[in-house]
Amino acid sequence: MSRSFRLALTGLVAVMLAGPRPVLPQEEPPAPFAPGETLTYDVTWSIFPAGQVVAKLTRLEGDSQGAYEVITTARTTGVVDLLFNVRNEFRSTFNPQTLCSRRIWKWINEGRRHREMHIVFDPLRRLAIRDERDPTKPHDPSRHAENEMPECVADVITAFYVVRRRPLHVGEHLTLPINDGAKTYDVAIEVQERESIQTPLGTRAAVRVEPKVFGGLYKRKGTMQIWFSDDEQRLPLRIKASVGVGTITGNLKSVTTAPAADSQSE
Repeated sequence: MSRSFRLALTGLVAVMLAGPRPVLPQEEPPAPFAPGETLTYDVTWSIFPAGQVVAKLTRLEGDSQGAYEVITTARTTGVVDLLFNVRNEFRSTFNPQTLCSRRIWKWINEGRRHREMHIVFDPLRRLAIRDERDPTKPHDPSRHAENEMPECVADVITAFYVVRRRPLHVGEHLTLPINDGAKTYDVAIEVQERESIQTPLGTRAAVRVEPKVFGGLYKRKGTMQIWFSDDEQRLPLRIKASVGVGTITGNLKSVTTAPAADSQSE
């Protein structure tokens, strides 16, 4: 029960927060996101309030490429917090021009499971370099691994910004190379339908997409659907994962922006 819920919630965070290069139009329109944007989600498990996810986009000050960083936090609340406590933080850095991921830090605190993970994506050597440790066992050596990857990959957080960067056409099928420090998965994304949905932000026109993530990045049977706003922002309005323990849903409840100068530095 606890393990199933953890896997489902982690899958939801990952996609939200959730070829060899990301697919972009030849003439790129202005990006639908900018440093200072903060997205806040209320998460439910079936009918029960389950927690909150916050994704804040910042700019790394002094970086020669003007890299962006997404700081994503996830925490359980209420009854779910009593059953299975989650306090996670991911920090993912990517190049805003190529949308290639550069690295991701993960601090995972889920029940009795505690992990710190750092993954560097090296495009020159085409390696994903992963170091992982258990902070509750400070004397144990970290686990180190280097795995082959394409020249350009997304991680489980920046993949969302790659999708937001391009127009979505019903009937289209996209493929994104996503790496989590081990194998690179070519994740297929089907653009399914345009529809109107009720959200905490009101009634919004949306485009529904379905990434085929389960059985690959998340070795768990189930389905996932994401509704992006049908406008220039392409905001991820809703993320729904249906798995064995029920349905985990994240609904966007607020969007805030701030001047780029206010974004955090590394």
